[in-house]
Amino acid sequence: MPSVADDLPLPLYSAAQVRELDARLIAAGTPGFELMQRAAHAAWRALRQRWPEAGALTVLVGHGNNAGDGYLIAALAQRAGWRVQVLTLAEPARLAGDAAQAHAAALAAGVAMQAWRECAALDGVVVDALLGTGLSGPVREPYAQAIRLLNGSGRPVLAVDIPSGLCADTGRELGVAVRASLTVSFVGLKLGLFCGVAADCVGELRFDDLQAEPALVAAQPARAQRLAATGLARLPARVRSAHKGQFGHVLVIGGDRGFGGAALLSAQSALRAGAGLVSLATRGEHVAAALARQPELMVQALASTYQLPGLAERADVLVVGPGLGQAAWGRSLLSAAAASVRPQVWDADALNLLASGQVGAPAELILTPHPGEAARLLGCTVAEVECDRPAAALALAARYAAVVVLKGAGSLVATPDGRLALCDRGHPAMASAGLGDVLAGLIGALRGQGLPAFDAATLGVWMHACAGERAAQAGRGLAASDLIPHIRDLLESHSPCLA
Repeated sequence: MPSVADDLPLPLYSAAQVRELDARLIAAGTPGFELMQRAAHAAWRALRQRWPEAGALTVLVGHGNNAGDGYLIAALAQRAGWRVQVLTLAEPARLAGDAAQAHAAALAAGVAMQAWRECAALDGVVVDALLGTGLSGPVREPYAQAIRLLNGSGRPVLAVDIPSGLCADTGRELGVAVRASLTVSFVGLKLGLFCGVAADCVGELRFDDLQAEPALVAAQPARAQRLAATGLARLPARVRSAHKGQFGHVLVIGGDRGFGGAALLSAQSALRAGAGLVSLATRGEHVAAALARQPELMVQALASTYQLPGLAERADVLVVGPGLGQAAWGRSLLSAAAASVRPQVWDADALNLLASGQVGAPAELILTPHPGEAARLLGCTVAEVECDRPAAALALAARYAAVVVLKGAGSLVATPDGRLALCDRGHPAMASAGLGDVLAGLIGALRGQGLPAFDAATLGVWMHACAGERAAQAGRGLAASDLIPHIRDLLESHSPCLA
């Protein structure tokens, strides 16, 4: 598998769940101020590791416990001989409880403090201790102005727990959000650190559990799980006497005039992901090109919908939609596919036709929408989908009684019973046409080899993202077909063919 260091936990929580974890830790005998001190020490260690020669620190604080962490970080830096200043955006007199105690500790350490003003000079590394995970509405002034000036300063930034202005539950930007170089999160990872615009705000992410009792944390159900190799389903090794009929027959349906490449990409991906047999049902114009490109495929020209039931009957899994189009040819094929009892993966125009109400969703279905398709399926705007991607994925799964893969940065896999998984792998070079076609074929092949729908979707999404990372090492210009050789290599690393 890719040699990517990742010691982050897999469970992801809402802000309310993390606050509940904090309360349980305190109830179990750890004083709140001690937790605050542990958080400050964890952030200070990470800061020194990242910028060991900085020697100067500016801490921006508000008025909550996030500010308390900032005051204690300032005190640690002051005692270490760094040049330190704290800029306050709220009157210290408003501080209460542990945060007030932290402010007193910073004063006792000799930390210089002054009220924030627009012309304040930012010195050295800047610590963002402005707004914590409780923020839900738009960032107000003077915080919004401070964040804008910070983002434009060019200074390295450490965000305490979460970048200010980033929603801890959804990852959406609440008007404006800090662009951090490094974020140190505590107790439990917040789902919003991996969704929405988080990838542009969080920077390097580190985590510290603040010495929380593992059993206490494990007792808190997570809202989602991050995908990692250790927790993914595996295909069983093949016996020496194996034959092609044991590993699934995938039928890819699509490729209207002008879109033959999409269906071919999906079929090639299914073949390289281990499907025993792969058929491609497409326009007659594409048959010769498909066979020339991939002679191992069984390519069938579809002139009439009446041909499809017989083809579907011989298949184990249908992948429907790549290049299908929304004209009469595509509509009729999708209607015929929807009548099949075979497990199915629907992508691209199959989703658009489903959204239009022209066909119903069959059972045993996996849907793979991008945000635009998800918006059409939900009858809302793309902005509304992106505003709360976890909620959108779960709503789609419930509405269509299907496993749903909501693609994008931080792809999500949701089930009708409320399970949610998140993939934080991938690369921006993957913003290229055809990647979804490759993913649909990959998931179809894993489904055909016996994995349940959720397992096929999660393994497929993760492998697709990792293959994209490998293919993107050369930078821009990544083509969807570049992923397919890497998919084969990754599958062998994850699930060896021979025991």
